[in-house]
Parts: sequence; structure tokens; C-alpha cells
Amino acid sequence: MLVRILEITLPVFGVIALAYVYGRARPTDLRDANRLNIAIFTPALIFHALTERSGGGDDFVLAALGALVIVLGSGLLAWVWARATGRDTAVYVGPAMFNNCGNLGLPLGVLAFGDDALPLAVVLLVTENLVQFTVGLWLLGDSIHIKRLATNPMLVATAAGVVCMIMDWHAPAIIEPGIRMLGDVSIPLMLVALGVRLADGASGQWAAGFWGGLACPATGLAIAIPWVWLTQPPAPLGALLIVFGALPPAVLNYMLAEQFDIAPQRVAAIVAVGHVIALAVIPLTLYFVL
Repeated sequence: MLVRILEITLPVFGVIALAYVYGRARPTDLRDANRLNIAIFTPALIFHALTERSGGGDDFVLAALGALVIVLGSGLLAWVWARATGRDTAVYVGPAMFNNCGNLGLPLGVLAFGDDALPLAVVLLVTENLVQFTVGLWLLGDSIHIKRLATNPMLVATAAGVVCMIMDWHAPAIIEPGIRMLGDVSIPLMLVALGVRLADGASGQWAAGFWGGLACPATGLAIAIPWVWLTQPPAPLGALLIVFGALPPAVLNYMLAEQFDIAPQRVAAIVAVGHVIALAVIPLTLYFVL
């Protein structure tokens, strides 16, 4: 079992660590690469996973519902905890709600449960993305913009993929390899971007980020485990939902905190420390679900 867990976690955390070391040695601006990933590579991955690697069905509905319950439930728990301990809810609730199901969750899901788990992991990612760009922005003081949702490349790719899946349409054979190759860029680039981003911030604030970094997997697992026990989703969805609940805070939390000027350095510390905590939480979670 230990070897199996190392086979899953070492490639993921190894790439992140390599990118982190490179980012510390040579500070690198990956904003253009990240824009390409959001606009082209990840939408291609989503579309290909939905149309070529998935049969759809009830599992997709259960995955979306499970992600919704875990995200909103963990946010509610974090809000109660932050209020009870006198912490700023604007700083702590978002990082607890929105975990790193993209950069970290997608590769972990594939390595742990195989290529068949990728469409389900994509559903978890898209569901959380939808909540973050609606409820998440509202929590930060912004309003919900339908136009912004309608032009979000990942949501557009999801809608197109779902329609094609329902209609049993597939990309023409002449362009399908190109879509697949674009999608294959997404996950490695996510890991590299995560490592470089973690090298940027949170200097001197690691202790301040401990409780916020711990709150994300703590609240996520507190919702995910009972939900899986109650609903008994089929394999590998049940295990995938528990791993989803155990993930650390998403880097996007820091980027949004910076955009809205809500203690960005403290949020950066929460994200950074959360990924250090994940070095222990993720292997332990995999031990219990595999």
C-alpha cells in the first residue's frame, strides 16, 4: 500500500517541488501561460474528457451534487468556525470552501483511480469553478455577472461537452488528436504553475497561515465522509469525493484576494501552508480510500 501511495503522490508533489525550487531560484512570471491554460488547454481537456472518455449517466449528476454539497458545506463550517474564533470570514471562508481540485485534484484522481476517473474529476472541477465564480465572488463583495459566466472558457467547454455527450457526437477524427494533445498540456502545466506560484508569496507568514491551511481539508473531510457514507456512490466516485474533500486551498483564492485587496499575503500564506499540510493529509486519505 505504501508503494502504491508513493506512486500516486511522488509524481504530483515532485513536479510541484521542482517548479517551486525553480521559482525560488529564478522568479518566473507564468501569467501568460496560466491564461493559455484557462483559455485553451483546460477547456480542451474538459471537452475531450466529456466526449471521448465518458459515458455520462447518473455518476455525473452524483459527482456534481457531491461537489456542491462539499463546497457549500465546508464553507458553512468555516464560516461558523471563523465567527466563533473572531477571524475575518472574508479571509478564511473562501480558502476553506474552494480547494485545489484543478492543479492537484485532476492528476491525483487520474493517478489514483485511472483514466476512467478523469471525467468525474472534471465534473468536480467545473462544479467548484461555477460556485467560486458566483457564490465565491459574492462573498468577496462582488456581484454575479451572467456575461462573465457565459464567456468562461471552462464553462463553455463543459456545456459543449455535455451537449455532445448527450447527442453522442464526437470530434471528427482529423481534429480529435489535436484536441487531445492540447488537453494533455493542461495537467503538467497546472502543476508547474502551482509550484512557481507557491514560491512567490507568504514569506514570513507561514505560522499565520496554519489554521487557514488546515481548515480546508478539515471542513472538506467533515462533509465528504458523512456524505459518501449516506449516499454510497459507486466506485470510484465515493473515494474521489473523499480525496476531493481532503485537498488544500486553491491558488485562485490568493489571486482573487489580491484582485479584491482582501489580505492577499495572509491568503497566500493559507494557500502555501495548506499545500505543506497536504503532504501528510493526502497520503493518509489515499491510505483509507484505496
